[in-house]
Amino acid sequence: MAPPKPTVTALDLVLELTVLLNQDMTRSLARDHLTEPRAHLLWVLGQQGPSTQRSLAEALNVSARNITGLVDGLVATGFVTRAPHPDDRRATLVTVTEHGAAIVDAFQQGQHELADQLFGPMPAEELALFLTSLSGVLERLRALVADAEPTATASPDEGGRP
Repeated sequence: MAPPKPTVTALDLVLELTVLLNQDMTRSLARDHLTEPRAHLLWVLGQQGPSTQRSLAEALNVSARNITGLVDGLVATGFVTRAPHPDDRRATLVTVTEHGAAIVDAFQQGQHELADQLFGPMPAEELALFLTSLSGVLERLRALVADAEPTATASPDEGGRP
């Protein structure tokens, strides 16, 4: 039997990386009683600041119904508050609480620590080549996904990204 092609080996390694990163993220989020979709919404809200549910739905590329459920869960666990929008009585404004902001800060700190652990030991030239190579792979993958993607909005509970 012939050895696998280098392209297949590369894909196998990327898939293993994806699985390991997902396992690590899921385990980390579970400590804070968060799901990936709720954590994604919290992250976006932490970056954007107070936002309407409509703008959050657009940012996460999900339906208004899905955002309502995600926000309900985050309100119930004290990560965000929901209040009437001060300038638009038809809109609701979602705001990160102190507890939610502390979690977003912890996300960012954890991201920096993991980046340092994974890439800190890498020589600068090797890291630069890795970044260039991975950027090219991602560009091609985004194009493949865009070409294959239906126009329907996916539910975050069915595969949306945190």
